[in-house]
Amino acid sequence: MSDTVTFDASGYWYAASSEQRGVDVLNALRRYRAAESEMRRRTRTSMKMGETDLKAIRFLLQSERHAKTVTPKQLANHLGITTASTSVLINRLVESGHLQRHSHPTDGRAVLLTATEDSNEEVRATLSGMHARMITIAESLPPEGAAYVAQFLEAMTEAVADVDADE
Repeated sequence: MSDTVTFDASGYWYAASSEQRGVDVLNALRRYRAAESEMRRRTRTSMKMGETDLKAIRFLLQSERHAKTVTPKQLANHLGITTASTSVLINRLVESGHLQRHSHPTDGRAVLLTATEDSNEEVRATLSGMHARMITIAESLPPEGAAYVAQFLEAMTEAVADVDADE
């Protein structure tokens, strides 16, 4: 018999069907997404930033870690916002001390963007404890378990990103 017998929350025995296992997994995924959304809200509140501001800072920090430069147009494309909205965003983040503009080394008309060191430190101070807890949990998975989880999450990502399937 492929179904596993387990206890439900009330203590009664039931045969866990594949449908019930699927529902349990999706409910766990929903709880994780809700907790992550709440964490992002707390982070935005703590840093006094909007969602787009925080996404911009994260993109700039990731780009810097990979030694990639970022122009305002690249930032606009990454965020999926207009160039006018990007200009407003950049001005706001420069004014708040989270972002710097630099002249492009080879194109005098072009501008490069970087997150400030204070911004980097603020993000690390705000998120480092949570990231450490998450990596500890992920590293505790046995290799085959980690592979299954990664495969599952990739498949779920594809399922929700597949716009054509909804038509």
